Amino acid sequence: MILEADIKAQLAQYLELMEGEVLIKVSAGNDDVSRDMMALVDELVSMSANIKVEKTELQRTPSFSVNRIGEDTGVTFAGIPLGHEFTSLVLALLQVSGRAPKVDQKVIDQVKGIKGEYHFESYISLSCHNCPDVVQALNVMSILNPGISHTMIDGAAFKEEVESKDIMAVPTVFLNGEEFGSGRMSLEEILAKIGSAPDASEFANKDPYDVLVVGGGPAGASAAIYAARKGIRTGIVAERFGGQIMDTLGIENFISVSRTEGPKLAASLEEHVKEYDIDVMNLQRAKSLEKKDFIEVELENGAVLKSKSVILSTGARWRNVGVPGEAEFKNKGVAYCPHCDGPLFTGKHVAVIGGGNSGVEAAIDLAGIVKHVTVLEFASELKADSVLQDRLNSLPNATVIKNAQTKEITGTDKVNGITYVDRETGEEHHVELQGVFVQIGLVPNTDWLGETLERTRMGEIVVDKHGATNIPGVFAAGDCTDSAYKQIIISMGSGATAALGAFDYLIRN
Repeated sequence: MILEADIKAQLAQYLELMEGEVLIKVSAGNDDVSRDMMALVDELVSMSANIKVEKTELQRTPSFSVNRIGEDTGVTFAGIPLGHEFTSLVLALLQVSGRAPKVDQKVIDQVKGIKGEYHFESYISLSCHNCPDVVQALNVMSILNPGISHTMIDGAAFKEEVESKDIMAVPTVFLNGEEFGSGRMSLEEILAKIGSAPDASEFANKDPYDVLVVGGGPAGASAAIYAARKGIRTGIVAERFGGQIMDTLGIENFISVSRTEGPKLAASLEEHVKEYDIDVMNLQRAKSLEKKDFIEVELENGAVLKSKSVILSTGARWRNVGVPGEAEFKNKGVAYCPHCDGPLFTGKHVAVIGGGNSGVEAAIDLAGIVKHVTVLEFASELKADSVLQDRLNSLPNATVIKNAQTKEITGTDKVNGITYVDRETGEEHHVELQGVFVQIGLVPNTDWLGETLERTRMGEIVVDKHGATNIPGVFAAGDCTDSAYKQIIISMGSGATAALGAFDYLIRN
């Protein structure tokens, strides 16, 4: 039995929701992965009379496709979709059977309106928490539009194919044989990349808001909900709903929830926001802010949104090292997420830049799968908690180098080493390796504001105890501000504070 008893019990409940028959076409060999895949398929067939199976020969072996009876739906799994991808398999079975995907009708119409042939391939790792979003989005597109197909490829099951294409980050998506993109992508983001996104005309006739929230992370969601609960006209414009927590795996300090994962929390935030009369504008990047009769926020697509008050909650992003080779080899050996991309470096030598908690935690995680991990710390001592340092120092395949100033990440078509300078002696050293994980903190997403608002030298927006900035009517919350600590629960609280501050401003002005 390939499925554990508790998972199988949950699966049985989901399979009862199937609305029609599906046909699984299986292409299997005599290898271990094929045998495990067949065991999974056999269990699925035994659990539902709506699932049929037939053997065939697909492009890759082992693999199987999930189809409506009498047609090729275009949804294929190459490898065994367990781990984080098990949900992708369950959703594919339900949606192919006829159960409608939980997607806005506007997005469904966009997908159905796409003309042409789009053959997607996504290379994933079963331990990657970012990959399911991409897999599930591409599966939905394949199910809704006969001109679109998608194959999920487990990199561990098809190592030679992954190496031949120099894939060093997951998820990596190919479209019609050419690299399309990498990293987490929502359905709306994929549509935008293939030229099916809202333009400025869709925002032209929007009435001014009472409160416009810029940013869709924990602070932005909290601010929007608090504002909407006051019964005032509220909008939220976000480049990516969920923000940075979409890239966070384990969350164990969100009070009242012992453990959750970033994508799950982001989905809950979005679901909560949509329970209120909030105008949600996703996949839109703010370009500038100016106070006139109203406060005007210009978007990258040229649209201008007007509001009586604005709450900025644009969050932060990974800080770059800023050395030669970092940008050139991004996703070609330079990575930022050890949970997602770590398995691609199994048995290899990697480095982690950064000796704080995130860097040392990354090194500990990587040490379990790579041949050797080298931690480079700029300061004379690691900054991570002592318990983490003790764990790192106990590992036989981990080395810590302090006073190390990274000078260059080297390579040809992919990373082959890192050069650093010993800050004590001035000597230059080179370490041969195949991967570099950057873990040196965050930088606020406030560049687009220019000199409009008062910011710290680090770019953080300066706010008072009400969340107000130096411009009347403009408030800010979360990791983009000068708050002392950057935590999810603190961001949510500051979002609520900013919304209440904005409401107080509105009733007094």
